[in-house]
Amino acid sequence: MAGIYLHIPFCRQACHYCNFHFSTSLARKNDFISALLKEIPLRRDYLAGESVETVYLGGGTPSLLAAEEIESILDALRSQFPLSDGAEITLEANPDDITTMRLGAWRQAGVNRLSIGVQSFFEEDLRWMNRAHTAPQALDCIRQAREAGFDNLSIDLIYGGPTLPDARWQENVERAIGLGIPHLSCYALTVEPKTALDTLIRRHAMADVSPEDQARQFLLLMDWMAGAGYDHYEISNFALPGHRSRHNSAYWQGKKYLGLGPSAHSYDGVSREWNIANNARYIAEPGLIGEKEVLTAEQRLNEYIMIALRTVEGIDLRVMAERFGVQRAEELRRRAEKYVQGGAIRVEAGRLRLTREGKLLADGIASDLFV
Repeated sequence: MAGIYLHIPFCRQACHYCNFHFSTSLARKNDFISALLKEIPLRRDYLAGESVETVYLGGGTPSLLAAEEIESILDALRSQFPLSDGAEITLEANPDDITTMRLGAWRQAGVNRLSIGVQSFFEEDLRWMNRAHTAPQALDCIRQAREAGFDNLSIDLIYGGPTLPDARWQENVERAIGLGIPHLSCYALTVEPKTALDTLIRRHAMADVSPEDQARQFLLLMDWMAGAGYDHYEISNFALPGHRSRHNSAYWQGKKYLGLGPSAHSYDGVSREWNIANNARYIAEPGLIGEKEVLTAEQRLNEYIMIALRTVEGIDLRVMAERFGVQRAEELRRRAEKYVQGGAIRVEAGRLRLTREGKLLADGIASDLFV
């Protein structure tokens, strides 16, 4: 089983915190669509005929595309890859792009899951982040999606920013829970280098983020979501039973995936490669590979440690022994002992799992456990 990711590199405006590859100019959108439709058949053999269980249109802002463009992309995928019956087909959408007409067209094209970039239900937060939508649109788009028959919904929320005190963060989360949103992706606001947010903070035009506030709000989030019956199945992701993201879960399980579009990454189980992160060069030569890396056994092991530790299933020492050898598994268990004693990791049924407090330190712990 495999997945396909398509990177749509256009946005209406640049969010202050974003460091993804995108352009705010739509002048070459038609050229990009043509290039993407050329790349699809060029990469048909990458997944070696494996059944495609998930398709994810991300970006950027895929909802900026015309409905017929989305339909043509999905039709092209169906013509070249064995999409399974019941494949999860996700479209990332911004609230300001969602209309009743578009929702109907997306469903007609085969989209059956929406991931909506809400970020906050409060106007002050949205303005601070330089989001294109308004607080009323953040609410109304969810109603519209439901009325159009989209029950499989996810929304993004951001916490830890200087405009978001704990009480407002709680209101954001409780509103999502009250709306019955089946899947939430919640991210701590990160100040990435060379973003507008980074520049504004260094110029003292905006307040910096507080790691202490972020840690506290993450702990509160875990408590609220657990109380509402959500499964905290990955560090940043929460789902009601039966509503995990199948596409993202495949990443965390180490399954194969093909990335299409500029800057998109691909993984075939042995090597990782990524397309050039340049729209003009991609349009001139669709599928141009920017770089390829054949992974060593140690790199594959470290990736397994990093990814598995972020999930609720944790690191399975038996799987480690099968894939990388008994000695590696025993060594990891010994090195993890200090975190077990410190209360950051617990050992259950042959698995190493982060505790509530350990999840605050996930990246650091994984890095320390690397071979």
